[in-house]
Amino acid sequence: MGKPLSFLSHPSIAKSDLYRMKNKLSFEDMVKEPDFEFDIKDSDVVVFLHIQKTGGTSFGRHLVKNLALEQPCSCKKGRKKCKCSRPHSADRQWLFSRYSTGWKCGLHADWTELTNCVDSAMDQTEKESSKRRYFYITLLRDPIARFLSEYKHVQRGATWKTARHLCGGRSPTRQELPPCFEGKDWSDVTLEQFLSCKSNLAMNRQTRMLADLTLVGCYNKTIMSEHQREVMMLASAKQNLQKMAFFGLCEFQKLTQYLFENTFHLKFLQPFQQLNETRSSSALYEISEKDLQRIKDLNKLDLELYQFAKSLLFQRYNLLNNSKKSFEADYNGKHIIDQIFESDV
Repeated sequence: MGKPLSFLSHPSIAKSDLYRMKNKLSFEDMVKEPDFEFDIKDSDVVVFLHIQKTGGTSFGRHLVKNLALEQPCSCKKGRKKCKCSRPHSADRQWLFSRYSTGWKCGLHADWTELTNCVDSAMDQTEKESSKRRYFYITLLRDPIARFLSEYKHVQRGATWKTARHLCGGRSPTRQELPPCFEGKDWSDVTLEQFLSCKSNLAMNRQTRMLADLTLVGCYNKTIMSEHQREVMMLASAKQNLQKMAFFGLCEFQKLTQYLFENTFHLKFLQPFQQLNETRSSSALYEISEKDLQRIKDLNKLDLELYQFAKSLLFQRYNLLNNSKKSFEADYNGKHIIDQIFESDV
């Protein structure tokens, strides 16, 4: 893969940091306050950036159905959305997500879309303009498992055709983002076809959805070299992840639960479950070494982002736990962490 595409000191990245705005709080902002409290009664809002096939559906349901709150979200049978009102204020909400407000900023809106939309969308939802503090959160997943999961999902007929991919005030043109298929879906697509479509957004999806795409000309790939685009996107994604109030990893469910609870000082009623066998894990056994290497090459940005995320996740655990012992974010470290949290959740 060559040298890592780390580029956090790039001046364009620094200038683009929307998290410097006071209404977006980072993890560092929260831990610096000794008496920090997520003010669910006043103006604090959790914004969930839901990346496809990262375990976000399960986590999103945890947020609306599994938190111990003074006023739990109101979920009615047969309806996908729950109303997550603040205590003593039925018209004001503390959660911006698929299962609370719905896709107000577009289907699976990315960082670029959300940060330019959430405030006005909340004003519209609550029918008033308010000053709020926003806490952005997300989940990531092992890139190979996530990519194969998306492939299987698309193969079964799923699409996200209605996603707008807004950037710079508009959606991409067909020339900028050519469709990978014609018709209603891409059912029964072969792995070769899935890998061969150069505009397939499954590739490096996590990096793209966490980056500020305005830095690279949105979906116009002609304004800079491919290498420069990759370097800047990865650097932006790393910085935005680092500035998020919280993120979790699909492969570390107990640690993810622990970090959320101890970051926001909110408790879940039931423990998270770690699923070891998924459709993507079975698909992994079916592909050749050649195809596996090709998938790795096509997702090199996500692979580096995920390694960065694992390291950062354990740093946050050590900081919150005030632990002098660091944990390696590898297979053995995963089992150590799971043992630690066996009695905690």
